[in-house]
Amino acid sequence: MKKKLLSTLLCVSMISAMLMGCGSDGNTDSKTPETNAADNKEDATAGNDAQDSAGNDAEAPANTSGGSVYYLNFKPEVDETWQEIAAAYTAETGVEVKVVTAASGTYEEVLKSEIAGSDAPTLFQINGPVGYSNWKDYCMDLTDTDLYASLSDQSLAVTGDDGKAYGVPYTVEAYGIIYNDAIMQKYFAMDGAVVTSVDEINNFDTLKSVVEDMQSKAADLGIDGVFASTSLMPGEDWRWQTHTANLPIYYEFEEKGVSDAEEIAFSYGENFKNIFDLYINNSTCAPGLLGSKDVASSMAEFALGKCAMVQNGNWAWSQIADVDGNVVAESDVHFLPIYTGVSGEENQGLCIGTENYWCVNSQASAEDQQATLEFVKWLINSDAGKDYMVNKLGNAAPFTTFGDNEKPSDPLAKSMLASMESGKTAVPWAFTVFPSQDFKDDFGAALLEYCNGNMTWEDVTSLVVTRWAEEKAAVAN
Repeated sequence: MKKKLLSTLLCVSMISAMLMGCGSDGNTDSKTPETNAADNKEDATAGNDAQDSAGNDAEAPANTSGGSVYYLNFKPEVDETWQEIAAAYTAETGVEVKVVTAASGTYEEVLKSEIAGSDAPTLFQINGPVGYSNWKDYCMDLTDTDLYASLSDQSLAVTGDDGKAYGVPYTVEAYGIIYNDAIMQKYFAMDGAVVTSVDEINNFDTLKSVVEDMQSKAADLGIDGVFASTSLMPGEDWRWQTHTANLPIYYEFEEKGVSDAEEIAFSYGENFKNIFDLYINNSTCAPGLLGSKDVASSMAEFALGKCAMVQNGNWAWSQIADVDGNVVAESDVHFLPIYTGVSGEENQGLCIGTENYWCVNSQASAEDQQATLEFVKWLINSDAGKDYMVNKLGNAAPFTTFGDNEKPSDPLAKSMLASMESGKTAVPWAFTVFPSQDFKDDFGAALLEYCNGNMTWEDVTSLVVTRWAEEKAAVAN
């Protein structure tokens, strides 16, 4: 199983070829999971009511399947789009589709609450093999479905010990350092600029020199800091305790020749510290204030031109474009890899992979299962569904049903595809085997304490090593 997982993780670097043939999730919502889920249920109902009263003369077709769909969505930033999709599908087919979206950082908790209810989700998400181990009792065998059959690379599916497919990825994503090229070009034109082109920034030492020089010239560049604020509000810290943490864990696994481990040494922890210190010390916000910052605020700083860089993924384009007063031109938005000082990183690309796997509830009624499978089939086969998947959700969908002209066209997706086709080595998503959400939350809390001066880096390292082992042991038992 571990060898198969390693193969799955490492195959991401070859997904470029796959795409030629065919996200994590910031939110400012501070409600409890139960309140947030209830509000989203009301939103879903309101969306369907709005569809009914939209003035369409033709009545919606009757639901002949007898089933309905309930999708528990992982990403708050695309909730509005999913509500629109649900209303559109119901209008076209007569099948009720309800979408509930969990608040940032609460998905596992909300799923645990919802899956046990009488009105349980029929479609939900897992984040990979660890997610499957937690929810395998509710994951339907998808091996004989159109959804699995349409995968461009079926090795990307999450499989059980029986070799059958129980989770199907619906997008491939990338994350790195997003930069505003207009600000970078302004810096390059300055006397004494460390480099004169983004192409020269291909390792941590160069990145550090550029960032620190830009920070010293922030006023002349018209920015408050080079990096957007490092959001460390509880529930908003996933960019660091998951996405940035992916790099040291990936490199440790690669060095050891494994795909998972019951214990880690956090031997590349100093590399994590390199980039994390660069973020917090060359920012729009003082380190001691980062506990009050959320992802939406961070992305707004970038969109409003208050900073030159921000770490996030290709899904963040909508968060940039939708900010009122956005001043960043689409043509100026690009990616840089996250450099941390690892030997040979000049050939490192973006972090590319997925933790977005659809699962169908094996304990739902046969009618609801069929309705759910028909819904996802519509999403990856119909013109309307594919338009939502690519142009509204921004998915690089790994299915044979998507042609070359059905790839995302937003600037970050383009930058992702360019990186995949550049020959650089993509960094797989090793965080899909992180032991638990509790581990990640504790890591994030330690990072905040480090920023506040209440923990040393040695303390953070000790906590990461200890909590990894504890949570892995808990999962094993």
